[in-house]
Amino acid sequence: MMLRIKRVPTVVSNYQKDETEETARRSGGCGKNCLRSCCIPGAKLPLYAFKKMDKIDGENDVLAIEEKEPPVVFLDSLILGEWEDRMQRGLFRYDVTACETKVIPGEYGFIAQLNEGRHLKKRPTEFRVDKVLQPFDGNKFNFTKVGQEEVLFQFEASEDGEVQFYPSAHIDVENAPSVVAINVSPIEYGHVLLIPRILECLPQRIDRESLLLALYMAVEAGNPHFRLGYNSLGAFATINHLHFQAYYLAVPFPIEKAPTNKIATLNDEVIISELLNYPVRGLVFEGGNTLQDLSDTVSDACICLQENNIPYNVLISDCGKRIFLLPQCYAEKQALGEVSPELLDTQVNPAVWEISGHMVLKRRKDYDEASDENAWRLLAEVSLSDERFCEVKELIFEAIANGEDSIENTADTMLKEPVEEKNTIAKSSERTMVARTQECLVQL
Repeated sequence: MMLRIKRVPTVVSNYQKDETEETARRSGGCGKNCLRSCCIPGAKLPLYAFKKMDKIDGENDVLAIEEKEPPVVFLDSLILGEWEDRMQRGLFRYDVTACETKVIPGEYGFIAQLNEGRHLKKRPTEFRVDKVLQPFDGNKFNFTKVGQEEVLFQFEASEDGEVQFYPSAHIDVENAPSVVAINVSPIEYGHVLLIPRILECLPQRIDRESLLLALYMAVEAGNPHFRLGYNSLGAFATINHLHFQAYYLAVPFPIEKAPTNKIATLNDEVIISELLNYPVRGLVFEGGNTLQDLSDTVSDACICLQENNIPYNVLISDCGKRIFLLPQCYAEKQALGEVSPELLDTQVNPAVWEISGHMVLKRRKDYDEASDENAWRLLAEVSLSDERFCEVKELIFEAIANGEDSIENTADTMLKEPVEEKNTIAKSSERTMVARTQECLVQL
């Protein structure tokens, strides 16, 4: 029996309607119960205050956290439980749990999902795809326009160093809270959005504070099957308002199983490796003396890509212990007419989840014919060439060196351990780091 997407027609979310404020005006607000100044005065939302952890890297750390009973189970009760509540209330555009999903037989174990309606119901992109950095535009859709019923809770650091949960807490407008909200066009079970400092209306660009917040969310979830992802503009982000995505999927992603080759260990013990035998070239970051060391290194790399107009995706894996950084060029190739009509016909936009190996397919034909070979063919078009990737690595390592107070700005002093390149790694990656930015830019 063929399963189809089950429509849930009950409550209509703010994503799904675009009525004028005048037709829905209510006393004290615009009628949409949104997060803008018209509705937010006096509003309350649950607040989860997390404990800042310097480092989570082993069973002893996990056991130490579990010794004290948390006020609420973060992943099972607060994220997944509240997500299911919103599903029962009909706030999603479709029932993603009715979508067919399978692990594709083969060496890599790519995951295929048939979601025939998502691309028709998803909000269209409202900005240029050839510029990674663009200013926030309040006239276009942004997350302050969502209904408060779509927000699950506020997510902030605890003031007293202990985990706290408040079922109803005032929204502190002055301090611009970070929130977790549902994605009304979900890819998978428990699909949510982490929106840092939502009321500051930040554009889609990573900074040190926002990435560290995302890592804390991964640590707090404490489950390797709950992952966070980020898409830059030009790498299939569809909303220019700073946000991360996250969802629960109880199978390993192919990218998590891919072999890696260590290319650097920084003075703060952050280890940088390169993906091997995977269709998309990328870097893997792990370790660090503290969680902030790891976060700062990755955010400096992301900032470098942003400033050089290089689209990229980020996957936060293994409870925040591993971060994959994946520069990509699929939109550039589309604009240049370099993607085959066969791949374009699939209408798959390879963002962080697809690149990680979770293929969201729009057509029954593609789902039925899904194979390792077809997945590899699509993702290979996403990847930078070997030569271009080496140039981008040079830019990234130079940026990381500039961001490290304890590291001089040369490739040699940046490494605590010598680089041990395998034969599959181009020798050009061992050169002294001299940025050649013009050849790494996206020029559409």
